Amino acid sequence: MNIRAALVVVLCLLGAGLMSLPVGCRDRAHSHGDAKAQKYICPMHPSVVSDRPGECPICGMDLVLAESATTSANAGSPTGQIPGLATVAITPEARQRMGLAFDTVGMRPLARSLRTSARIVADETRAVRVTTKVEGWVESLSVGFVGQAVKKGDPLLSIYSPDLVSAQQEYLIAVKARALAADGSGDALLAAARRRLQLRDISDEQIVQLEKRGEPVKALTIYAPASGRVTEKSVLAGQKIMPGEPLLVLSDFSTVWADADIYESDLPFVHEGAPLEISLPFWPGKSFKGTISYVSPTLDPASRTVKVRLEIPNPELLLKPEMYAEARLSYSLGERLAIPEAAVMRTGEHSYTFRDRGDGSLVPVEVGLGVRVEGYYEVLSGLKAGDRVVTSANFLVDSESSIRAALESVSGK
Repeated sequence: MNIRAALVVVLCLLGAGLMSLPVGCRDRAHSHGDAKAQKYICPMHPSVVSDRPGECPICGMDLVLAESATTSANAGSPTGQIPGLATVAITPEARQRMGLAFDTVGMRPLARSLRTSARIVADETRAVRVTTKVEGWVESLSVGFVGQAVKKGDPLLSIYSPDLVSAQQEYLIAVKARALAADGSGDALLAAARRRLQLRDISDEQIVQLEKRGEPVKALTIYAPASGRVTEKSVLAGQKIMPGEPLLVLSDFSTVWADADIYESDLPFVHEGAPLEISLPFWPGKSFKGTISYVSPTLDPASRTVKVRLEIPNPELLLKPEMYAEARLSYSLGERLAIPEAAVMRTGEHSYTFRDRGDGSLVPVEVGLGVRVEGYYEVLSGLKAGDRVVTSANFLVDSESSIRAALESVSGK
């Protein structure tokens, strides 16, 4: 007999000793004095014993013959499917007084829905840093402030660089040399001079204009390599710049990211490419659709969450970096055998429910559970479609099942 059963027996015996029963009721010790006398007991409180029919002073149930109660309780499936529990018989009248309710196990469509907070951030793949590959000075600046919108090909700044002026002169000399050489020996020299300009980010169109003009220009213009907004600006007119020094950052917000934290228990329902929606707390009724583009391979040990990146189209630029939003992810699991969450009882080692056997008795059945979705558990084992299970007053049934199991253990049944 385990500790739980022993405690239940002790409580039952103490209760039986202290309880004042009505005339005609006797405890078990007194009833054992006359083995041939018929005994009537309460199906819900086995400590209540009488030598005549009547009602239980505790719950009001009709007392039944001890032999018939034992037979009803142990008929059909054997008791003890779960340690410390036994089958209990409850009359329809008692069920009504207890408020017992039942539901039927069956197939139902299950869909997992996740909600979490998200922070809008810029798409790093759509950011471009503007630098130069030569040393020089900023002659003029076309970008006046952070946040300014620019399009691809718009002028950003013009720079004076002795190196660029020298490269232009060399190219013009190569052009003249090729024109004077009848045997084509100047082609290689011209190609080398052209390549030198290209390596300094001088476009083909600018090279053509240089060739037409026939003389180098003092300041060359740097054009925007992509469309977007100026999110960083670290250059001023007249400033000396060095090769590789960051001057501007252009960010395209037509698509943005949202960083969200997902609990590890929800990871089976999260994968790259899954659709989702986000909404803003100050903009009711409006939502933005997107997909999951990245799931972090590591877990945050402090919060037990995983970083997930959401990719969201933002053509109207309504979503702005550092906004907070609510992300919703729905994932269909298809048709699965399910049981109401209210029907499930849990201990440290077992998950079980009370199944209505159909003859007035309730049988404790261990169940294997899968995912939990909106008030239902997926049933992996222990039940089949059509089984009726208790969904309310479970704790009353569980208490009586524990008492009966303890008494049966003491009596050796």
